[in-house]
Amino acid sequence: MSRPATFTPPPGTRAHRLRTARGDFAALTGEPAEGPVRGTALLLPGFTGSKEDFIELHAPLSAAGYRTVAVDGRGQYESEGPKDDERPYRQRELARDALAQAAALQDEGTGRVHLLGHSLGGLVARAAVIEDPAPFASLTLMSSGPAAVAQPQQERAKLLQDALAALDMAQVWEAIQGLDAPEDAADLRGDGEDLRRRWMRNSPAQLIATAGQLRTEPDRVDELAALGLAIHVLSGERDDTWPVPLLDDMAARLGAERTVVAGAEHSPNTDRPRATAAALAAFWDRHPAA
Repeated sequence: MSRPATFTPPPGTRAHRLRTARGDFAALTGEPAEGPVRGTALLLPGFTGSKEDFIELHAPLSAAGYRTVAVDGRGQYESEGPKDDERPYRQRELARDALAQAAALQDEGTGRVHLLGHSLGGLVARAAVIEDPAPFASLTLMSSGPAAVAQPQQERAKLLQDALAALDMAQVWEAIQGLDAPEDAADLRGDGEDLRRRWMRNSPAQLIATAGQLRTEPDRVDELAALGLAIHVLSGERDDTWPVPLLDDMAARLGAERTVVAGAEHSPNTDRPRATAAALAAFWDRHPAA
């Protein structure tokens, strides 16, 4: 999970509901203030995260000519989802949500969509592209690796699953403050009321199901490489969830473009948003949606 500096949308960014054939999803959309729109990007957040994780990317990407649509996934923060049924949060269901979101954007008149997934969102984005690459001009995997997370993170994700199965969300929040939680969940520690509010609005079933995906994800790199889609692997210079050398190897296997953002860790989108936005815009410029 990223820890955004603010939950207040910047000027030029609007909060709305993205209506799709699979239901409505909470979204933040940034629009270029002037000039032609060079493309539209759909941004999928990571485990325990939300659309606000990308909040500092909207302005620089809008300035570069890109429309950016960040969404809460099903059962994440302001997007509704069942609290006690894990079936809607199976990875294939989440991938189909992403495909429906892309289709809704295309119905608004955009061309093919640049898809970006951060961490868990990268696994969902990969599954969506493997199911149907046609709607997408490119795929960016941000701090998202080839298979399951590193072993220490698997163990921590299992602890969180067990806690969510036994305790209510408020009790788990309090427990996280004093525990060595998964890296994605470790940023929940702190007194920020926005972070607590976001945590409390997540579906426990969604968190349990997606924690399981982080622990058990198979290697699908060869499937993805076979599609021939333009792919960008972007990360910070340090990452304990998927170590950087593993991301380097994945990029080589994919024949992907590779960006390492200096001074960033697992969340370059919040650690170094302007450098991250510049790398994204440069990649999208090289692979126009048309």
